[in-house]
Amino acid sequence: MLTDTLCAALSAGGLAIAIVTAYRRRFLAATRIAAVSLLPVGLALAGLVTLGRKVGTATGDWAVDLVFKPTVWLGFGVIACSAALFGITRLVSGRRRRRGGGADSAGAPTGPAAVAGAPGPAAEPAPALSASKRRSRASADSGLSDFADIEEILKRRGI
Repeated sequence: MLTDTLCAALSAGGLAIAIVTAYRRRFLAATRIAAVSLLPVGLALAGLVTLGRKVGTATGDWAVDLVFKPTVWLGFGVIACSAALFGITRLVSGRRRRRGGGADSAGAPTGPAAVAGAPGPAAEPAPALSASKRRSRASADSGLSDFADIEEILKRRGI
């Protein structure tokens, strides 16, 4: 009874965190959090978590419960759903990585939009550099060219 309550509380807390993460529009991370948070309640329903019971004596009872109790079947279904959600997120993140877009593990955008410094699709495109500026940058061999790029980006942002 204590095990079921503890596992349900852990799962509820994890799902609440997943909802907050989804609200922040980090859906891939929210799906992963939801997949992990479903595990405790799935393990408790399947009878695989023993907290306070003697482990060696319940083996035969668990096998009988596996066949005759629908809650044990539901527990394995929840575990399978969790594994499916986690597998789907792995596939989606792998496809995003191969395409060069998406987000890294922290949720920061990667790919062309992050390199250009654009915060999102609603941002205005950066103005093109004139030919003279491109030539002067290409001819400069000092190590300060990286800092000039950063300085230009900061000036564009008004910082």
